[in-house]
Amino acid sequence: MLVSPDVLASRNARLPEDNDPQETSEWLDAIEAVVKYGGPDRAQFLLEALIGKVARLGTSRIPSGITTPYVNTIPVEEQPAFPGDRILERKIKSIVRWNAMAMVLKANKSTNVGGHISTFASAATLYEIGFNHFFHGRTEAHPGDVVFYQGHASPGMYARAYMEGRLSEEKLKNFRQELQEGGGVSSYPHPWLMPDFWQYPTVSMGLGPIMSIYHARFNRYLNDRSLAKTDNARVWAFLGDGECDEPESLGAISLAGREKLDNLTWVINCNLQRLDGPVRGNGKIIQELEGVFRGAGWNVIKVIWGTDWDPLLKNDHTGALARRMMEVVDGEYQQFIGRDMRTKDEINNKVQLPELEETERRGAFIREHFYNSPELKALVEHLSNTRLAALKRGGHDPLKVYAAYKTAVDHKGQPTVILVKTVKGYGVPGAGGEGKNTTHQLKKLAVEIEREPNMAPDEISKRQMIAALRQFRDRFELPFTDNQLGEVPFYRPPTDSPEMRYLRARRTALGGAQPFRNNKFVPAPSAERKSFEKLYEAAVKVEGQSTTLAWVNLMTQLMKDPQVGKLIVPIVPDEGQTFGMPPMYRAFGIYSSVGQLYTPVDKGMPSEYKESATGQILQEGINEAGSMSSFIAAGTAYSTHGVNTIPFYIYYSMFGFQRIGDLAWAAADARCRGFLMGATAGRTTLNGEGLQHEDGHSHLAALTIPTCRAYDPAYAYELAVIIEEGIDAMYVRGEECFYYLTVYNESYPMPAIPGDRVRDGIIKGMYPVRTVKPDAAKLEVQILGSGVILNEALRGQQILAEKYRIASTVYSATSYQMLRRDALECERYNRLHPEASARVPYVRQVLAQTPGPVIATSDYMRTLAEQISPFLDGRLLALGTDGFGRSETRKALRRFFEVDAEHVAAAALYALAQRGELDRAVVAKAIKELGINTEAPPPWTV
Repeated sequence: MLVSPDVLASRNARLPEDNDPQETSEWLDAIEAVVKYGGPDRAQFLLEALIGKVARLGTSRIPSGITTPYVNTIPVEEQPAFPGDRILERKIKSIVRWNAMAMVLKANKSTNVGGHISTFASAATLYEIGFNHFFHGRTEAHPGDVVFYQGHASPGMYARAYMEGRLSEEKLKNFRQELQEGGGVSSYPHPWLMPDFWQYPTVSMGLGPIMSIYHARFNRYLNDRSLAKTDNARVWAFLGDGECDEPESLGAISLAGREKLDNLTWVINCNLQRLDGPVRGNGKIIQELEGVFRGAGWNVIKVIWGTDWDPLLKNDHTGALARRMMEVVDGEYQQFIGRDMRTKDEINNKVQLPELEETERRGAFIREHFYNSPELKALVEHLSNTRLAALKRGGHDPLKVYAAYKTAVDHKGQPTVILVKTVKGYGVPGAGGEGKNTTHQLKKLAVEIEREPNMAPDEISKRQMIAALRQFRDRFELPFTDNQLGEVPFYRPPTDSPEMRYLRARRTALGGAQPFRNNKFVPAPSAERKSFEKLYEAAVKVEGQSTTLAWVNLMTQLMKDPQVGKLIVPIVPDEGQTFGMPPMYRAFGIYSSVGQLYTPVDKGMPSEYKESATGQILQEGINEAGSMSSFIAAGTAYSTHGVNTIPFYIYYSMFGFQRIGDLAWAAADARCRGFLMGATAGRTTLNGEGLQHEDGHSHLAALTIPTCRAYDPAYAYELAVIIEEGIDAMYVRGEECFYYLTVYNESYPMPAIPGDRVRDGIIKGMYPVRTVKPDAAKLEVQILGSGVILNEALRGQQILAEKYRIASTVYSATSYQMLRRDALECERYNRLHPEASARVPYVRQVLAQTPGPVIATSDYMRTLAEQISPFLDGRLLALGTDGFGRSETRKALRRFFEVDAEHVAAAALYALAQRGELDRAVVAKAIKELGINTEAPPPWTV
């Protein structure tokens, strides 16, 4: 829409009074003539030229974000015709409203499980227009739209699915009580809990918006690489205006603008309220968001006022109403809806006003305080107070919402955001209902009633609820008698009723159910064994090899694999140089929807930065949250699009779970598959980088995610075995999990795989690497090492053998997490089946019959290894890197954190002494010989 000079205002500013209406009128007439005879493009050009001229003259402040008037973006004359049956759609919407509200009330009659009434109440029209006219289901010809539903509005989605026959009444009765007999429905969109219903989780807030952007971009990626036909698939995201305060919500919108993602539509429900109060009480959130999105290259459509306002705006010849709309801040708009119209005495005496009197008083308040000038009062003098109070906000008008959606899906070259003004708790009766600060937390309904003497509190509450339900029923014309209200019944019209026939016809026309999740899994072929062969060979060059470089070499081979190569999706957040990936850039290309519009500075070199419309690598810039969102899009494509893309997201391990843990949890909820590669891993390995970069706890964070399988491989062949097994597990056998592998930047000799006999141990979490038994050895210990610190375990083994004649076996502990999970499963089975043959955990199968203590060392906190201690009869002594990292050499850091070979040897001697197998004087002498400073403070305290 064109921007007129009198409404260019900085965010949240009030417009000055018009001190020269005649000049304003001349300017407006002139621009109207330009539009009429020269067209809107010419008018836009002139306006931009004028703004530029004023800026160059330096005589006025130009706003940082350009906004348009506080009116609807789409003029009345440009509204498309509404294609549906408005009467039937309103009836359906009213039934959905009732069932959504009833679900929450029923759940809280005898429980405190909670739920939300007011969010869906404000957004019902937004969703119903989508369900009836826009949200495509999955068919043979259409992959189905992906809709990120606003989490707090989930009761509305369940209520509609109940009408469609997709959910039973029993399920609705068990809202937020999934463990009840017959099952229930989850609090929010949870694919893990409702795998045939929800596609993506959207609570915590902010996750839906950022995931939707990267999903829309990934749809383009799939289409451009001919992996799936997604050119007709649209991504919708519904979110709240308060949700936009989350950094994840707006943090990636520039990507959508830059990539021209016209397959993406956001609908922001601007009910002006967040959880506790107004979003921008002192400002205007819609204007603020408009400026932000326009600046990011989005198409912005505002739906602020309903159809009833159109005549008023048409008769607003001087612009007084538009100016007043602009200057009123959101806190005032909330008051025009939510203000209690009772007097103080009436409130104190708990008087319930008749509905007509409440509406009359509200209209009088609006007339006095909104239409606050003679000119404005004259504009509405023909309207009664009751009529003034009933003027709708745009988000509750199907005509306005449909026009916005239709314009959005027809728009090309930009993503679209629709800013829709609604009332939170629209239609919800009672003191905590429409527009109140308390409405978000509302779980029960009540309005004041006339109280009889000595009425019991329970009876008061019951009558208050029935009175509220009666108001709700009457407002939305629902077919219940007064006697039925106390039960808060669910309602589904007869199968052959006009409402049900219309409901089914609309969803049939759009391809089927929404929300939905595809559960049909088509296995991918296994990768060829020869793609992994180079990592099974020894790499014993003088400088050795790092596991990160081994991974890059594996990717280079795997992406050429005829079975799965094209399905591999490497993702990196602008650290490809660090990880040695540039040769992959040249070989496979970085995805860019426009190709490469420049000649790269390193053209012709092995590290050439090659962008391509069919590129395979997603280079996401310095953006871990966006990269994780791409990982989720790629890792769920097996369900969403029926294509088994295999994401490998490599990043600084410190900036993984710690930084984007909420998205990692969402990935698990979404039943995501793929590989997270925590590179430059370890607290002592990334020497020189310091406290903020050195990771000693990501494996502990990985423990918190039930579907994450975490491994810490030391050798290239271990890496290959785990990845080969992971591809088969996730994409051939269909196991719903994802893998976390830590890889390091330290180079050392890589031995060849000692044979297929070790494969099972690598996957289960442990296998023996080397046994040393010096002559005359009388004592023995077991040593566990993982990742790069396995080398310290092996060196510690050598010290024990050469200096102290102690035998030992060193094991590569590839996954403490997998060892623990297996042990827990065995423990649970044995506990619940006391008469059956006991199951023996794998960790006991390996270590229970071995002599001596068990010493564990790793580049992670002690707790990582200590999780298997309960299954080793008190034999385990763990070393680890508890404390902050710091800048130093690897050797110095390992001594500081007490995980080096000398500390391994000393710990083994101490553990033997603790068991009474060695004199403590020997241990004390050894500590001196090994150069260990006994007076150094604990590393976690300094």
